[in-house]
Amino acid sequence: MSYKCIICSKGSRFGNTISHSNKVSKRLFRPNLQSLNIIINGKKTREYICTSCIKSNKVKKAI
Repeated sequence: MSYKCIICSKGSRFGNTISHSNKVSKRLFRPNLQSLNIIINGKKTREYICTSCIKSNKVKKAI
């Protein structure tokens, strides 16, 4: 499973951690994904969705 939102395809990004002494090391920025029961094409499935898509009502939640 890739670490991606199925609605907006938001995934992991790379960047740097910079210390006080200005040393640089690589790090990974991950989106805030939540497992949620949703309805896709009339079927109930459990998928990973980012919180920004949940807040903006881009998905229909299954009860």
